[in-house]
Amino acid sequence: MRPVLFLLVGIATAGYAHDPITTKLTWTREISRIVQRRCLQCHREGGSAPMPLVTYEQARPWAVAIAEQVLERQMPPWDAVKGFGDFKHDLSLSQEEVQQIADWVAGGAPAGDPAYLPAAPSEPPTLPPVPLAGRTLKVANSLRLERDAVVTAIRPDAIHEEASVRVIARRPDGSIEPMLWLRNYRSKFARAFEYRQPLRLPAGTVVQVVPADAGSLTLFLMSSTITKR
Repeated sequence: MRPVLFLLVGIATAGYAHDPITTKLTWTREISRIVQRRCLQCHREGGSAPMPLVTYEQARPWAVAIAEQVLERQMPPWDAVKGFGDFKHDLSLSQEEVQQIADWVAGGAPAGDPAYLPAAPSEPPTLPPVPLAGRTLKVANSLRLERDAVVTAIRPDAIHEEASVRVIARRPDGSIEPMLWLRNYRSKFARAFEYRQPLRLPAGTVVQVVPADAGSLTLFLMSSTITKR
């Protein structure tokens, strides 16, 4: 969470014990599972986030701040817009997960029956590294491919802070491949994005950064190229 959200702790801590419960969603049955899947990479003891969210007692004082952050799509820190490129290990919340967290908080953020708690992870969850072997191409503004290429991953390199930027590929046949859309980019959470299925782009494809002055990115390619017909 951003440091400014520490200001919300006093409000949440002072009032939550008397909040009326108006939801059937609970920490033990629904919310803890979302947190385990999406948040514990950072929000655990020794993690990179400023507070752990492993238990209800740890998470409850932050309930209002958590709802604010997930509704604004600030957390988890993924930045890539869903549906614009299909990536492995997507940390972002589904719309259903966002709604469950928001409804849980609005309904008083109840703990629920401890019998429904999921088993604690045996080890802290971690994201596998993105394989970045092979050839690379730098894209700033636009780049026309001189030969067929198979793109396995894309990495922001010098994108302006808080910028929203799209990367698209225009094939020679006129079809458009959405490659990446970063919204309110935050360099401290910079990462490479690995495609679930590598993108096959024929020679003559133009890869464009929109807006053109948003910065540069690197494409990672398979060592071999598509066989031309």
